[in-house]
Amino acid sequence: MLASFQHSKMLRAIRHKNILPAISAFRAFSSSAKEMTVREALNSALDEEMSADPKVFLMGEEVGEYQGAYKITKGLLDKYGPERVLDTPITEAGFTGIGVGAAYYGLRPVVEFMTFNFSMQAIDHIINSAAKSNYMSAGQISVPIVFRGPNGAAAGVGAQHSQCYAAWYASCPGLKVLSPYSSEDARGLLKAAIRDPDPVVFLENELLYGESFPVSAEVLDSSFCLPIGKAKIEREGKDVTITAFSKMVGYALKVGRILAKEGISAEVINLRSIRPLDRSTINASVRKTNRLVTVEEGFPQHGVGAEICTSVIEESFGYLDAPVERIAGADVPMPYAANLERMAVPQVEDIVRAAKRACYRSVPLAATA
Repeated sequence: MLASFQHSKMLRAIRHKNILPAISAFRAFSSSAKEMTVREALNSALDEEMSADPKVFLMGEEVGEYQGAYKITKGLLDKYGPERVLDTPITEAGFTGIGVGAAYYGLRPVVEFMTFNFSMQAIDHIINSAAKSNYMSAGQISVPIVFRGPNGAAAGVGAQHSQCYAAWYASCPGLKVLSPYSSEDARGLLKAAIRDPDPVVFLENELLYGESFPVSAEVLDSSFCLPIGKAKIEREGKDVTITAFSKMVGYALKVGRILAKEGISAEVINLRSIRPLDRSTINASVRKTNRLVTVEEGFPQHGVGAEICTSVIEESFGYLDAPVERIAGADVPMPYAANLERMAVPQVEDIVRAAKRACYRSVPLAATA
């Protein structure tokens, strides 16, 4: 009764001040989908897959007692015990090799790298042991293993801890490479990765772990799973296509809103899967918009954007009304200084300028050279 009285009193005060639209917005928000952080999405996906399949186990540095360097594995040691949540020494080559061997025998390891930069210590096992074994055994050996952890630039961690490995691993046959943006992506793609019979490189982003996204009841269902190799159109448009993955999807969506104010309708594609790449969705979009801007944090040479540009040139060249635009990280090791670091990674304004160039709303770079 008291709560009802206070609620009615609040509504009368709101009406008196003539701010009913605000309460309407509040009601719309309160009835929307539940919010979940990317960290919670990853944790719940691991929990549910471990519960559903006793062959799934976790291993890596600090995944157990410390509950994960980024708390992705929080609570899992207490629930599943030390036989399925294994703290390892600081030896990526060692525990990655153990994980691959376990996968040979039918277990489903999920190997965490504290950062994917450390996966370079284990790259021989990832490429030569995991990725190639199915082919070299004529299909007799499956390697159902997931390599996951934060990838790409964080903040102030220098050149050796800031690389994006999407293009590195996506160039290797035998691997599948996924890179989630939202909580829906993280939950659905990690479940798909764990269930897949082949090795999967799962590239997360440290700066997205604490970000919250709305999730539907369907996403929260334990059976929810996203298809590997399928991109998502996050925003529909008709004037220019912008492709992005991981954190850059958020930037691309901001760009879409900025461009809309200037009369440019941008279509934003969240790649989700780097290998296999959803070429059909990308090309269908470009054939509609006739323009392309690719966005990634990694180095420009031999990058994901370069592969997308090549696909569009090969399959949809006749539909292009402007040169393709590639936005990528600077072709230098990541600087440590904050002001230089910002200049080395793509910013929203860089993508806006590229989209405007593609739509002939600004002076092309060549004209100012």
